[in-house]
Amino acid sequence: MSRNSIALAMTGASGAVYGLRLLEQLLAAGEQVYLMLSKPAQLVINMETDLQLPARMHDIEQVLSQQFHAAPQQLHVLGREEWTAPVASGSSVPRAMVICPCTSGTLSAIACGLSRSLIERAADVVLKERRQLILVHRETPLSAIHLENMLTLTRAGAMIMPANPGFYHRPQTLDDIVNFMVSRILDQLQIEHTLVPRWGLESDE
Repeated sequence: MSRNSIALAMTGASGAVYGLRLLEQLLAAGEQVYLMLSKPAQLVINMETDLQLPARMHDIEQVLSQQFHAAPQQLHVLGREEWTAPVASGSSVPRAMVICPCTSGTLSAIACGLSRSLIERAADVVLKERRQLILVHRETPLSAIHLENMLTLTRAGAMIMPANPGFYHRPQTLDDIVNFMVSRILDQLQIEHTLVPRWGLESDE
């Protein structure tokens, strides 16, 4: 695994389009991506988007590579219990990991260090190796338990980025709303993009 690679996980929260747009942008930027999909995430993708993903991870890798024009070996889709995957070990830790969208259950498991799935283990590795972990939580309202878990993870070095799109750029389409949130994630990853105008640099149309 390249030390410049990025791990991207999608869990079963609504908002699959955020994760897919982020995947598209990461691949377009030339990043090597290790993608993890929970079983609920796969169901949500099929429900909320026009994509109908196959069951096997190898087949999903082919579908998404073709959909987003990935270069050979640029996208790796990992099995849910693929414990020999590079992301499961601190010796192959990626430079960053993003969970988008992130369920409250996943957030809780990571806060408690449970590591029951490859997604949870990969997040635990990123935290212990002091790399960048971004959790794009998408649920409301929040209970005290959710907030305490977020505080625990923030203190451990993670960044909590709720999927809260802005509207000052006057979005006209769903894509505009999605792009706003994805652009903020890319900013945190220090990946250049042109998804939305930057504050104070909007065109004078």
